[in-house]
Amino acid sequence: MTRVLVTGGAGFLGSHVVAALVAHPGVELVVAGDVRRPEHPIEDVVYDECDVTRTGSLGPLLERHEIDTVVHLAAIVSPGRDHDLEYRVDVDGSRNVIDACVQARVKRLVVSSSGSAYGYHPDNPAWLTEADPVRGNDEFPYSRHKRLVEEMLAVARVEHPELEQVTFRIGTILGPTVQNQITALWDGGRILAIAGSDSPFVFIWVDDVAAAMARAATDGPAGIYNVAGDGKLTVHEIAARLGKPLLTVPAGVLAFGLGVARALRLTVHGPEQVRFLRYRPVLANARLKEVFGYTPAKSSADAFEAYLESHPGVARR
Repeated sequence: MTRVLVTGGAGFLGSHVVAALVAHPGVELVVAGDVRRPEHPIEDVVYDECDVTRTGSLGPLLERHEIDTVVHLAAIVSPGRDHDLEYRVDVDGSRNVIDACVQARVKRLVVSSSGSAYGYHPDNPAWLTEADPVRGNDEFPYSRHKRLVEEMLAVARVEHPELEQVTFRIGTILGPTVQNQITALWDGGRILAIAGSDSPFVFIWVDDVAAAMARAATDGPAGIYNVAGDGKLTVHEIAARLGKPLLTVPAGVLAFGLGVARALRLTVHGPEQVRFLRYRPVLANARLKEVFGYTPAKSSADAFEAYLESHPGVARR
């Protein structure tokens, strides 16, 4: 029987993961650690304060609950203006989690990485596999942070092989309450497209991520896995499904406009956002299905449809 701590357990993804863990017959205890309590606590979940940025605070938490498995989800996904805070949470926080797991002799560490760890590069292959290098992008804090965290995890695998690791490089997560910089692209009257780019997206429904996390925390094999639904959707297919026209803009024009808008503090996004839209990492999920043993219930297209059903008004038809 597994005793699990979920960092970031009160967040959007965390709440789904702790619910999946509580329902798993192989889990004895689920502790949701976070800096805040959720508005709607889940029955049989133990909620405890957990600030991953506080060095040395995780050890007593692990010992108090006799934790043998940690699912590390705490991160700042949406970019803002406080990059120092984002680094402290994403990178320093992950370092603190790894160190605490080693010191407390935790058996397994499950980490939510991201497809963004591969980076947004023009020479990315059409479908990225786990064998492709994790390069990130220094201009995107979240992408850079995920690369740095994966580098720390790689060192830990060599120095502390007794700590089993499962690393999930997750595609764009969709769910009934999700709102972020990607879903905001679909809210307007027209859908932004970069001239000459398909801007492909791979989606994964939040319940599929939670189910995969539950397997990773219990009887799933260690390793690194892309987590995404089958297939992809291009910006043209998304616009057609939404019933909205495309606004196609040359990359240089969009970069200039974003640069002006950020200088006027109208947005946190700048010219680098063109790369974010233009060179989307597209995740192949064969290893998730064939090696890890989990097949997402929803494809990328299914996840997008489920998102639209739970967000009436986004699509015009």
